[in-house]
Amino acid sequence: MTRLTGGALRVTIFIGENDTWHHKPLYTEIVHRAHAAGLAGASVFRGIEGFGASSLIHTTRLLSLSEDLPVAIVIVDTEERVREFLPQLDELVGEGLVILDECEVIRYVGRADDSRDSDRKGKRSL
Repeated sequence: MTRLTGGALRVTIFIGENDTWHHKPLYTEIVHRAHAAGLAGASVFRGIEGFGASSLIHTTRLLSLSEDLPVAIVIVDTEERVREFLPQLDELVGEGLVILDECEVIRYVGRADDSRDSDRKGKRSL
């Protein structure tokens, strides 16, 4: 398990949900590459409304024709590891926005591999 506390770097990638990489969602490719690179974690958030460099507003409102909603992928790890990952984002993100923020990790804990985890999955240990 990756240990991460103290100073870190957050990279946020803003793209459209319809953006693709080799016929699959671009956000999926970014998350899988971040995982393969051993980064501490990545999450994808779907926006309900937004616009970018094209100035075209994308929204979930009923009367809107837009289905290409904004998506944000957030990745946090040490500065060194995030910066090593940036060339992959250069390759993947043709249209969008990539930003870096310094942040402080105060708690980063994964699920424990103990009996409580087994109980949640419906398996009881004696």
